[in-house]
Amino acid sequence: VLQEDAALQAAIASDARPAADRARDAARRPYEALTFWGLTPGSTVVEIQPGRAGWWSAILQPYLAQTGGRYVAVNNPGEGMGVEAGTADMVLVARAFHNWHRAGRTDPFMAAFFGALKPGGVLAIEQHRAAEGTNPDATAPFGYVSEAYIIAAAERVGFVLDARSELNANPRDDRDHPYGVWTLPPVRTSAPREGNPNDRATPLTEAERAEYDAIGESDRMTLRFRKPA
Repeated sequence: VLQEDAALQAAIASDARPAADRARDAARRPYEALTFWGLTPGSTVVEIQPGRAGWWSAILQPYLAQTGGRYVAVNNPGEGMGVEAGTADMVLVARAFHNWHRAGRTDPFMAAFFGALKPGGVLAIEQHRAAEGTNPDATAPFGYVSEAYIIAAAERVGFVLDARSELNANPRDDRDHPYGVWTLPPVRTSAPREGNPNDRATPLTEAERAEYDAIGESDRMTLRFRKPA
């Protein structure tokens, strides 16, 4: 095991991470994902909209601090990226494109990511995956977009698709859930949400709840794009 790999493994295994986060490692496979994306010690990593829970940041912050790197959280890419243009080694986006599509933000945000990365830098994406050939207008309200949608958006601003992985694939996820992807763990929505027209009108029965829990977390794409050197 390389020293940097040991540092990443230690950050993932750390008791400083919330127990609920560590319980999801089997579903999200952080070591495999970060290795696939090409995380290296001493990197400058920009995470987009990490959220209050900060699932990825609880791993990345201590790892980068220990290896002499830099972690930058950006909650609104439309207002700037928190790093000088062309200086980031990696931009990480997890589970956000369904929201951005509905708000018309995918293209400007992708352009911002491209500008923040250094030549050869990586755009790392984890995203709930819709079936190929589906219309994002129809799938995004339920939390899913297709790989083709992401790839086209990335290529429009100059990214090149470097690799894709099935490490977060879940064939049990048929994407047909009463309250969208949020029906599944970890959110486990079990009743209609106020003002959400996409939700079924009735709560889940106990049997249905068990059925959706058994599916596990969503089927996700894991993509690596590169800014040409």
